[in-house]
Order: sequence, then C-alpha cells, then structure tokens
Amino acid sequence: MDERVKIYNDKMQKAYDFLLSDYQTIRAGRANPHVLDKIKVDYYGTPTPLQQVGNISVPEPRMIQIAPWEKNLVKDIEKAILASDIGITPTNDGTVIRLVFPELTEERRKDLSKEVKKKGEDAKVAIRNIRRDGNDAFKKLSGGEISEDEIKDLEDELQKMTDKFIKDIDAAIDEKTKDIMTV
Repeated sequence: MDERVKIYNDKMQKAYDFLLSDYQTIRAGRANPHVLDKIKVDYYGTPTPLQQVGNISVPEPRMIQIAPWEKNLVKDIEKAILASDIGITPTNDGTVIRLVFPELTEERRKDLSKEVKKKGEDAKVAIRNIRRDGNDAFKKLSGGEISEDEIKDLEDELQKMTDKFIKDIDAAIDEKTKDIMTV
C-alpha cells in the first residue's frame, strides 16, 4: 500500500473502530459491562472511570454487579449511574450495586435499531469525507510531482479501501441490529 494512501486507511480504521466501540455501549437486553464504559465517578474530586473504582461482574445474564473497592463510593457510583443515559435505576445493599436489565419492549428494540443504523450512517459519512480529503490531496500533487496515471491509481486504491470499510460498516450494522432484535 502506498504511504500516501496508508494515512487515509488509518483514519478510516479509526472511524470504524469508534463505531464498534460505540455499538458496545448500546444495550441489547442482556447485561453487557461495556454500557458502563463512559460513566465517570467522582473519586476524591477527580472524575474516574467506573472500572477503576470497583469490580464489575455479570452474575446473571440480565444483571451487572458493581463492588466498589471502598464502601464510601457506593453513593457516588449510584449517583453517576443515575446521571448517565443508560436508563437503568441501580439498587444497592450498602456494599454492592446491582443493575437489573429489563426485557426490551418491541418498541424499544426498534428505537435501538434506528439508533444503530444512524450511527452506522454517520460512520459511512465519516469514511466518505476521509476519501474526499484524500482525493483532494492527491489532486494537489499534480503539476509535475507525479503523473496523472499515478494520481488515478491512488484514487482507485482509496476508492477500494472506502468500499471495504463501507461493507464492514454495513456488516456491523446488520450484526448489531440482529443482536438487538433477538428476544
């Protein structure tokens, strides 16, 4: 792969990886500890990721259990979860916090599917914008540095890369949608 094209491949890979990590935070009826990835807890005045202040486990398919390293963090963790947008009310017994995931309604599943499609479309737009930036950069190289044929080859290589990532994104959308719609 040409170095000039590799830069854009790396950018497209980052956009695709971001989409996949974003999909992990969408809950699909089963307990997935990744829904807590973006939650920060006030730990002695510092916003700290939830994973760094306690042990997160999945004792049952639809339950996440959080055991804080320090008992005085239970209230702060509970407050952080309530302030987040995961839509689950935590319960605590003074030492551990439990999040029970309710069965998703058909309507909620459809809403989540729409959200998955929208995030996928946004990722495709990002990929296409990267392609456009690459093509613009290649056109600026004309004028003596490289031949028109070489520019055409670079654009073709960039287009093949774009097609591959768009296909991968479509597959990710289908997989996540299927995961959400499975009861």
